[in-house]
Amino acid sequence: MSASTAEGGQLGVIGRVWEVGALCHAIGDALEARFNPVTVRGEISGFSRATSGHCYFSLKDTSGQLRCAMFRRAAGLLTFSPRDGELVELRGRLGVYEPRGELQLVVESMSRAGQGAWYEQFLKLRVRLEAEGLFDAGRKRPLPLMPRGIGVVTSLGAAALHDVVSALQRRVPHIPVVVAPASVQGASAPAELMAALNSLYRLTETGRGTSPVLSAHTGVGPTPLVDVILLVRGGGSIEDLWSFNDEQLARTISRSPVPVVSGVGHETDFSIADFVADLRATTPTAAAELVAQPREVWQGALTILERRLQAAAFRRLDVQAQRLDLTAGRLGRPSALAASQRLRLASAGQRLQVFSMHFLRRKQQTLDTVQARLPEAVRRRFDRQQDRLERAKLRLVLLDPSLVLRRGYAWLADTHGRTLTSVRQIAVGQTVRATLADGEVDLNVSNLP
Repeated sequence: MSASTAEGGQLGVIGRVWEVGALCHAIGDALEARFNPVTVRGEISGFSRATSGHCYFSLKDTSGQLRCAMFRRAAGLLTFSPRDGELVELRGRLGVYEPRGELQLVVESMSRAGQGAWYEQFLKLRVRLEAEGLFDAGRKRPLPLMPRGIGVVTSLGAAALHDVVSALQRRVPHIPVVVAPASVQGASAPAELMAALNSLYRLTETGRGTSPVLSAHTGVGPTPLVDVILLVRGGGSIEDLWSFNDEQLARTISRSPVPVVSGVGHETDFSIADFVADLRATTPTAAAELVAQPREVWQGALTILERRLQAAAFRRLDVQAQRLDLTAGRLGRPSALAASQRLRLASAGQRLQVFSMHFLRRKQQTLDTVQARLPEAVRRRFDRQQDRLERAKLRLVLLDPSLVLRRGYAWLADTHGRTLTSVRQIAVGQTVRATLADGEVDLNVSNLP
């Protein structure tokens, strides 16, 4: 080949203009030829399962991160529930997700390789603090039935703050709320959370706010005393919630002069803050509801007290009337002193009767007001319970095992009815029974992988 020909060929390659999709496809072909199939180890991060059954997450270590997709067929073969922070080994095929031009690993199988560095740190700190007694049930304090003020520690931009304030306004609008803002994610979050908690600790004794504290009550008068503190944050990955696994933050929570309720993440998320707090709530909204008894409860108690007071007043009137009759009989009619005493007693009886009727009239007015509000409160409570019942019925329907069998799955059991979940429980030649959507069939195992 001549120099000119070689030069011309090189220019032809350099001068080629690729279509984006064609280039992505070519890169995918190169990855397929060079690497696949591939096995890789790392920690799970940001794991989520779509309604379609497909799973999406990242696999990471100290020097890199790889996007992964595990489709429903492969996800159905999993023998465990993956969690953020777990160390796993994945087998699959590298490729390019062409609509976004992103490198991704299509996972065909997943197995545990350990708990992961994040989870190991969490376990070590948990064991050490538990040995020191920070998690002991004996140091947990009961929540106040009617706090004078509720402190909230979270980020001002977090959805958790809106959820908590909305729940408190709905249930106890008369109780003031004091918000101490702090970051709930990132390197500076533990220090800011400790500073916010310490600012609320000062309010448990002095009732005077400091600069980092924002009051969510009417704003009139001094900042109220705080009798309980909510430490809340929405859900996220193990990295997002890691600030709440800080040792110094845990010790700061343990020094709280008032009960602390931890509402961090979702129901399945656990942090060191949850264990050291006086009470753990499954969500930020649940944390707010734990410290906020609805007004209907106290109105019912007021009605009971009103009835008791009314009965006590009538009993007191009867006793005084008997004393009046007894005194009148002892004095005798001829005596002027008896007449004077009788007049005084009659006057006292009249005053007592007027006072009692006036007192009962005021109580009756209060009772009428409470009774007027009661039907609406009962209706709202019934509607909420009815809605919860309907949602529970829907969840029960969705959990019906027959729905899974109708999608093509089967339940395997041996001849004694014991469930078979692993190939290690089956031998060649063994008879197993498969339960399908419309009946049962006996199968003979002829081969094992």
